Amino acid sequence: MELRHLHAFLAVAEELHFGRAAERLHVAQSPLSQTVRALERELGTDLFVRTTRSVRLTAAGEALVGPARTIEAQIGIVRGIAQAAAAGETGRVTVGFGGAGGYTVLSVLARSLADTYPGIELDLRPQMYSGEVLDALARGTLDMGIVGLPVPRGFATHTVLEEALMVAVPAGHRLVAAGAVAPQELASERFVIYPAEHGSVVRDATLALCAAAGFAPVVAHEAPDPYSLLAMVGAGVGVAVVVDSTAHLTMDGVEYLPIAGDAPTLPIAMAWQDANPSPAVQTVTRVLRDVIGHVGHVGA
Repeated sequence: MELRHLHAFLAVAEELHFGRAAERLHVAQSPLSQTVRALERELGTDLFVRTTRSVRLTAAGEALVGPARTIEAQIGIVRGIAQAAAAGETGRVTVGFGGAGGYTVLSVLARSLADTYPGIELDLRPQMYSGEVLDALARGTLDMGIVGLPVPRGFATHTVLEEALMVAVPAGHRLVAAGAVAPQELASERFVIYPAEHGSVVRDATLALCAAAGFAPVVAHEAPDPYSLLAMVGAGVGVAVVVDSTAHLTMDGVEYLPIAGDAPTLPIAMAWQDANPSPAVQTVTRVLRDVIGHVGHVGA
């Protein structure tokens, strides 16, 4: 049994006239009659009583009308789902990110998608460093992710943040009174930083800041995530260079100090593979560009 058989049957059942049913389906009457006959042969029973003057349903035909309409409606739903997915109106998009600012950017994006494309679901993967996001994008286990710039070739990006660097110090630290910290003043400090293997852009920025000030940082401890890093700072293990959105994380015993002078900044972007064929990803990137031209200092 094919869908065309059911379409033909329903047209005749509703019109009770082969000529009108053929006009409705934009086919000739003879092929329509043959299609209905083929369905009757497959079912092993007549569906219509035909005379030269009228057409009426048999008991079997009457019984088939309801199920046929249900199948036709379900096929319409399936067709709509497929068309919506192909148009990028539905689908799941996995997004990796890290830090407090990532939540802010993604909450703006998620709200806009909920209003305009409610069929698209963002599957959020938090606490991912830039390097981890890029690796996952390259493997195809993520669709999109928030990263520090620049990124290697093969990735498309849209800048969403410009994060200033700050210094997190234990409460009561000698540098607190100064109000702002010159990088050279950190030369005698012990540092808490992120591990090298995760590809953290904040770690890279920390090393670059210290190198520009003429020293290599003494690493007291490595922390796997912002909460652990700040907990170690609050415990007096060392100081840490952080992005300004980290200041939104309240942690006992931690104070945040701006960096004196022209403080370095980190451009933060949403990245995805140029070659990603997903229509849903294309829709998300389009909405991203519309609603997040630049979100200032609130990012990952």
